Amino acid sequence: MMSPNGFSGLEKEYIRKHHHHDLAENQCSSFLVKHIRAPVHLVWSLVRRFDQPQKYKPFVSRCIVQGNLEIGSLREVDVKSGLPATTSTERLELLDDEEHILIVRIIGGDHRLRNYSSIISVHPEVIDGRPGTLVIESFVVDVPEGNTKDETCYFVEALIKCNLKSLADVSERLAVQDRTEPIEQV
Repeated sequence: MMSPNGFSGLEKEYIRKHHHHDLAENQCSSFLVKHIRAPVHLVWSLVRRFDQPQKYKPFVSRCIVQGNLEIGSLREVDVKSGLPATTSTERLELLDDEEHILIVRIIGGDHRLRNYSSIISVHPEVIDGRPGTLVIESFVVDVPEGNTKDETCYFVEALIKCNLKSLADVSERLAVQDRTEPIEQV
């Protein structure tokens, strides 16, 4: 059952529990949801790789992490051409393997995403009688000079939707390869 704002009760509960953003006047924020036909452990194994976002993020060409993979670790991300950026410096704020939560903050780079922070949470669900995963990604970011909140949210949401679609494609492909029981014919 979907609520009027498009989120189910369970989705709203996960958002309330895990996706807290303090919004300043000149910022926008949004929540995106993706249902993936792959088990949560498989999806989380991709999401949690702060050091290898290019495994599923199509706009990342290269990533270099300084130091060990721990809270406060920094990564230098090279962005593929076609976007209004070439690099991004990002800090790992939280990596919770129990609750399946990843929080990343952008702290530099040659782009217009200032004070950007995202939270990704990964939750088990059942899709058509098989193990599936609910992924929720939320963000907060400054609205750049000359842009509206709607324009800024639309741009960031478009990037996240591409990343979530790619995450679903990669996860579902791996889930099919990983499957040991026979797939029933429809």
